[in-house]
Amino acid sequence: MDLATIAWLFAAGFLGAAINGVVGAGTLITFPALLAAGAPPVVANGTNTLGLSVGAWSSAFAYRDELSGRSRLIRPALIGSATGALFGALLVVVLPDTVFEIAVPWLILTATALVAVQPLVARRMRVQGSPRARSRGRLAVAIGASGIYGGYFGAGQGVVLMAVLGWLYDSSPQHANAAKNLFAASANITAAVVFAVSGRVWWWAALVIGLAALVGGTIGARAARRLQPGALRITVVLVGLIATILVWWRW
Repeated sequence: MDLATIAWLFAAGFLGAAINGVVGAGTLITFPALLAAGAPPVVANGTNTLGLSVGAWSSAFAYRDELSGRSRLIRPALIGSATGALFGALLVVVLPDTVFEIAVPWLILTATALVAVQPLVARRMRVQGSPRARSRGRLAVAIGASGIYGGYFGAGQGVVLMAVLGWLYDSSPQHANAAKNLFAASANITAAVVFAVSGRVWWWAALVIGLAALVGGTIGARAARRLQPGALRITVVLVGLIATILVWWRW
């Protein structure tokens, strides 16, 4: 890679990871950047997943206080996320890209709508009982399902996770965002292993994006922690709508 390409991918990796730290959809920055740098679509997908996994872990670490004391609830869902991502990544290897390409904008749009109505659902849950006391199994299944999508492509996975977590984990956007970063990191690194083994990673590009994502993910998460719950929810919805439009336009 020449210096211009390195700078281009570094900027994309930084911005994509920072967006992921706030809500998600950073793939909509890094994936097109990799295509523009000359990577074939499947290789761009694998490279993007590996590079941004670093940013997801750094974002999760920045949110470690919000994750403290919740291992009993999080652990089954973390396993579900990795298992789902493994299946999703294997789909990339064996199925045509068009299968999920058709579904991607609808998935993001649906997730955005769920985030928008999440306060109403959370209010109903508070009347019926604590969601954390009765939804551990459902949370693991739902996170596992989102992991399939994340392992396959992942654009807007953060929006999907925020919708699920707001319903089944915690109505607080900040606590949901903390768990979102952890589950996204688990899904990304699992899928990245599959892509690496199957030869679908451009290693130099992944290194550049990973280094940028390490910084961008931390900065994005710290910025998100300063947002008020209402502002964070509005950000999630806006990013989800923009992601839907961009994916529809791209495909």
